[in-house]
Amino acid sequence: VQLQASGGGLVQAGGSLRLSCAASGRTFSNYAMGWFRQAPAKEREFVAGISWSGVSTSYADSVKGRFTISRDNAKNTVYLQMNSLKPEDTAVYYCAADRAYVALPKAYDYDYWGQGTLVTVSS
Repeated sequence: VQLQASGGGLVQAGGSLRLSCAASGRTFSNYAMGWFRQAPAKEREFVAGISWSGVSTSYADSVKGRFTISRDNAKNTVYLQMNSLKPEDTAVYYCAADRAYVALPKAYDYDYWGQGTLVTVSS
């Protein structure tokens, strides 16, 4: 699976962004999808995940109630709607695919990764 993330940018605190991740190469609906992020000098961390059917979602505590993950299997795309952004959300955001039903929170579970898109939240 090839993954292409997009939608990052510079936004003020309290603002919103929507990230997209377009997949190609294999049957997208066979993969659980996750969003991870990595801030400078920090480890990559799980942000949100969605099962291959879209029924099951999970979130890091730090983004619950502010971020929403969704997917459109007809368009081979997964989204991350980010609202009420905070400066601490600043990071490179990566999408990832795992050939499993549910999205797990550990990066090592994922088989394919996109190139990342930078989100910068100014205070």
